[in-house]
Amino acid sequence: MASGFVAAVGSWCFRHRWLVVSLWLVAVLGGALASGPVFSRLADATASGSTESAEGLRRIAAGTADGGQILALVDGVDVPSSGVRDVVNRLVDDLGQNPAVLRVDPPYAQTPQAARQIAADRRALIVTIVLKSADPAAKSAVIDDLTVQLHSVEQKLRAAGQQSAVVKVGGNAALNRETNRAVQSDVQRAELISLPITLLVLIVVFGGIVAASMPVLAAVVSMAGSMLLLLGFSTFVDLDQNVVTVTTLLGLGLSIDYGLLLVARVREELLSGVPVESAVSRAWATAGRTIMFSALTVAGALTGLLAFEVTQLRALAAAGISIAVVAMLTALTFTAALLGLVGRWIKPSRHRQRRVAAGAASDERGFFAALSRLVQRRAGVVAALTVALLLLAGSPLLGAVIKFPQLENLPDSIEAKQVATALQDRFNVAQRPAVRVVATGDAAGLQRWATGWAADPAVAAVGVAQPISDTLASVQFEVKGEPQGAEAQGLVHRLRSDRPDSGQSWVIGDTAVLVDTLSVIRKALPLGIAITVLAMLVLLFAMTGSVIVPIKAVLANAVSLGATFGVMVAVFEHGYLAGPLNMLVVGGLDPFVIVIVVAFAFGLSMDYEVFLLGRIKEYVEAGHDSDTAVRRGLQQTGRIITSAALLMVIVFVCFASGRTGSVQQLGLGLTLSVLVDATIVRCLLVPATMTLLGGANWWAPQPLRRLHERFGLRERTLPPVSPAASQTIENRAPADAVRRHGDG
Repeated sequence: MASGFVAAVGSWCFRHRWLVVSLWLVAVLGGALASGPVFSRLADATASGSTESAEGLRRIAAGTADGGQILALVDGVDVPSSGVRDVVNRLVDDLGQNPAVLRVDPPYAQTPQAARQIAADRRALIVTIVLKSADPAAKSAVIDDLTVQLHSVEQKLRAAGQQSAVVKVGGNAALNRETNRAVQSDVQRAELISLPITLLVLIVVFGGIVAASMPVLAAVVSMAGSMLLLLGFSTFVDLDQNVVTVTTLLGLGLSIDYGLLLVARVREELLSGVPVESAVSRAWATAGRTIMFSALTVAGALTGLLAFEVTQLRALAAAGISIAVVAMLTALTFTAALLGLVGRWIKPSRHRQRRVAAGAASDERGFFAALSRLVQRRAGVVAALTVALLLLAGSPLLGAVIKFPQLENLPDSIEAKQVATALQDRFNVAQRPAVRVVATGDAAGLQRWATGWAADPAVAAVGVAQPISDTLASVQFEVKGEPQGAEAQGLVHRLRSDRPDSGQSWVIGDTAVLVDTLSVIRKALPLGIAITVLAMLVLLFAMTGSVIVPIKAVLANAVSLGATFGVMVAVFEHGYLAGPLNMLVVGGLDPFVIVIVVAFAFGLSMDYEVFLLGRIKEYVEAGHDSDTAVRRGLQQTGRIITSAALLMVIVFVCFASGRTGSVQQLGLGLTLSVLVDATIVRCLLVPATMTLLGGANWWAPQPLRRLHERFGLRERTLPPVSPAASQTIENRAPADAVRRHGDG
């Protein structure tokens, strides 16, 4: 039996298997029940923290009982006809009686507002329903009821002679709800597709369904735990769609990786003939410690997000760190308990046992060892070409556009998007204004100030100031050119430098939110990067005892990330391969997605770095020279890391195939980062640079070396199994093994 805390955890969970499994089953049930409330609470949160745009939105929310708008687009009708007028007026009267409705703006009233609710071709009209403020669950139910009621008007219009009448439901409340549902559908669809495919790949990797199912079951349990955590976070902060998507991605990817590594290491230990419990103990003392270190590495990469004064990013950091811990706990406890239940059926294949017995499974033989030899012969050329290739792939990043995707972020099949598009094209009304000013005082005073901006080169039109409450009013500005482009951003800065005289004012809208977000990111980016890089350097030093290896790993990951973002810009901004990949071209990258991909991709790439360096360092400590250690470490981890990367790519690709642009950006970004790291970086750049550095790889100043010798965290090198324990697995009866282990 191996010693140490992690080994003790594995042994305890192995013996108390039924208790551990029962506790995790309770967590699965709780997670299933929590998923509905989590998705119903998702907020359309593009502004947060202490920025001006966030404060303006809070003032609007505090000054009105407005709970969002529902818009009914009545299309394909003769608007002036008496039949249409009667049906629509009855609808307005009925809606006005609904206790959840604050007010209804009728299209037939003799007001300037009503005139804007009728299309120029007189073939469509809009009924605006303003909801009362309510909690998310109640509002969702109200929207469902109103949607049914509004769609039923089609039959009444056709009965009045309007055979081509169509009613579609939109508005910000409906659009937010449908967007959340689309994200939920993407997440659930990705899980349902990725898990069976993952199971099939694992069956090929392990050659048996029992061993293959264990990482998949661990991933399911981890997903349940993530939903419980997200439900807890949603009671304190607003969660947006990115938080749910990314934590789900991370939970699935890490859980499958960790389960794969542990089960593979247990089977490796079983080759020496030890009982299953001893194999678990030894695997947990080695691979288990690596997994614990990996989870710390991922968590360390995410701590950089805490430096940003953006609620969503801080919530994402907290949730991501928690998910990494949950994935680690699931792997170390639930997987050990499962091995206690089915461990007798995961023994290595007879073919593998014969290869080991014949000495055919040498550390120096195999594809990855041969590849490493080729790289080491031309290490300088390989390193230069690899870096040049990655820099070339990252070149589109130099012209990247940063923007918050709007309607282009959603598929055309979403009804609320169709309504928003009709508003823009036929009613000349933007669903979400690019620039809006909220000010204390009356609407008339705000209108006089706003009219003075009509001649500004970035202003296409000045809207009509509207009262929000007795002391608050707002006015919208239509901008020329790209709504979030440089001209619109310049207008935001000019408006903020020449404010209304009535009192306080706040410039809001999507462009203002983008300006504030980029300002916050630029301000916090150096600290965020410093925190992440420092965490990586410290953790990798704690594992390797080297100063050079951590610095090299950080630089390699930076180049790898540049290549990832370069491809993302080419796809989502310029549209290259967007058609074959079935991706939405949104004209730029979401700033939140950029920060998220940086943090998570950095953590995941370090995940594989930890697996590889753990084995290389093990050979170095056994007395091998650096080149030999690199070859053997790459060969020993090659198959398992390749399998883990393949499984993670399967999960991410399933997310990248989603319908919404934000899910696609996250899925493709993380897919690319894993592919680049697991192939180009691990198989070419790492062995090439480590060969060039040679013994200098493991250099550290003497004080740091002494510190590492005392406090270093590294995978333990266990003593070989004693000859008495080295009987073959086939000669041991399963029943004897079960009795020897105890039933927990």
